[in-house]
Amino acid sequence: MTRIGYVGLGLMGSAMARNLMKAGHSLVIHNRSHAIVDQLVSEGAVAANSPKEVAQQVDFIFTNLPDSPDVEQVVLGPAGIVEGAHSNLIYIDNSTIKPETARKLAVELAKVNVAALDAPVSGGQLGAQQGTLVFMVGGSQAAFDQTVPLFQSMGKSWTLVGDSGAGQIAKAANQIMVAAQMAAMAELLVFAQKCDVDPFKVVEAIKGGAAQCWTLDTKPPRLAQGNRTPGFKAYMQLKDLNIVLDTGRTYDIPLPVSDVTRAMFQEMIALGNGEQDNSALLCVLEKQAGVEVGPH
Repeated sequence: MTRIGYVGLGLMGSAMARNLMKAGHSLVIHNRSHAIVDQLVSEGAVAANSPKEVAQQVDFIFTNLPDSPDVEQVVLGPAGIVEGAHSNLIYIDNSTIKPETARKLAVELAKVNVAALDAPVSGGQLGAQQGTLVFMVGGSQAAFDQTVPLFQSMGKSWTLVGDSGAGQIAKAANQIMVAAQMAAMAELLVFAQKCDVDPFKVVEAIKGGAAQCWTLDTKPPRLAQGNRTPGFKAYMQLKDLNIVLDTGRTYDIPLPVSDVTRAMFQEMIALGNGEQDNSALLCVLEKQAGVEVGPH
């Protein structure tokens, strides 16, 4: 039994924490909202009052938080993980944050002999629940090798991409593709609807050919039922695209497609739909085209 800590128990983190417990690991948890803590304690976890207290009791500590400032505060702030550091502790961040923040955290934790892995994930809430996530990892080979058995409890694949920050670069690249797929799917669904053809039959017709992708395999059935609940919330997709474009500016990279998809997600959020699934991006084109795709 490995002693594991988990801080940040939202839609993704709570599911991942449950899978760690199902695999037989001992779990110490902390979260800003207490309701999920109480639920997980009833399932066998142990609650702690701060990230520091979690770190003091475990061999591995995970975080899964909304954005770079949140992660930095939990790791380096008052009663943070750094204050509970001890020899041989390994820190793994499952959040999607700026690559430079991941690198900064790795440097600061190394000063107290803590190895850090940036390990953002892809697969959404369903992947977290089913234990089929994909882990993109930055950090040392030694820390990665020790953590692989834990990745196995939560995911289907894990790749050490490179040094600290490389996992976040891979996740940003992933989000370029995800956002583009959501925009393309929205466009084809509205296109078919506006042409008086059943958009979901169009999807069935094309998804076995060159258009096949995870998005067309998983999202249209939910949309056909009028289900636009997350999933992966649209405002988080926008946050990730902001990371992509910020990184592009840092490295002087042209990102024309991501610039367009970010503008679409910005409009979606302006319409008040930021809490919906990222696949509900089609609401932007529905409004412009004057049609509705599927039941609402």
